[in-house]
Amino acid sequence: MTSLADRHRRFHQLHQSGCFVIPNPWDIGSARMMAASGAVALATTSAGFAFTLGRPDMGRVSREESLRHAEDIVRATPLPVSGDFENGFADAPDDVAETIRLAAEVGLSGCSIEDTQMVEGNPAYAFDLAVERIRAAADAARSLGRPFILCARADGVMNGVYDLDEAIRRIQAFEKAGADLVYVPVPPGEAELRRVVDAVAIPVNALAAGPLRALTVPEIAGIGVRRISLGSMIARVTHAAIAEQMEAIVRDGSFAKLSAAASGDRINAMLIAGADEG
Repeated sequence: MTSLADRHRRFHQLHQSGCFVIPNPWDIGSARMMAASGAVALATTSAGFAFTLGRPDMGRVSREESLRHAEDIVRATPLPVSGDFENGFADAPDDVAETIRLAAEVGLSGCSIEDTQMVEGNPAYAFDLAVERIRAAADAARSLGRPFILCARADGVMNGVYDLDEAIRRIQAFEKAGADLVYVPVPPGEAELRRVVDAVAIPVNALAAGPLRALTVPEIAGIGVRRISLGSMIARVTHAAIAEQMEAIVRDGSFAKLSAAASGDRINAMLIAGADEG
């Protein structure tokens, strides 16, 4: 198994040039299948993990549960892993910093911190507090003495609580506060994503969702994006398959759609390959 130190270095290198896709597994099996398919790094998905616990994606997973889950994903493959840690499971900057330290302890090579609260409506933290939270997280990451990619998220555009101008104001402040990577999920389109990329000197993450799904990896890379994440999209595709199959069986009494199932041999081979070295 590749050492954690090697994974951390590799993850840092991935963010220095070019563009890569970082898929988001929700359990050990999906992590290994993604690794076997050629992924170079993985990131957890808070929504996808919540679904596996039978909970909606509404901030109902604790820090302890998320850390244990992240550690499982780290151990599942030889790939570096980043954690989707919502708002850092805390409001206060010092508590967000503690989340970063705990993330490092379970072997993560980075994590993302959002600027919106995990309550109904996802209101944004006030600007100054949002920046202080990222500054505390960045200070904690730098104190680790090894590479750790801190992704600072400005989620207000996606959540409908502020506009793109405010998102850009925030990511510029996050850059100054020490973030390694910034992320504005689901901008309205390609032009807006380009504004995000042009607004900062550090790498930008983009989510393959909403209007950006119409673009290819080379097209998104051409805008200047360094990392493309999938969020909960593959988990949602999987759950759509569950819903569609059960609807056909229960409503129509038909098993015809089951013909789309992957063979057990193919899945077995991918699970084995995903757990192995390179």
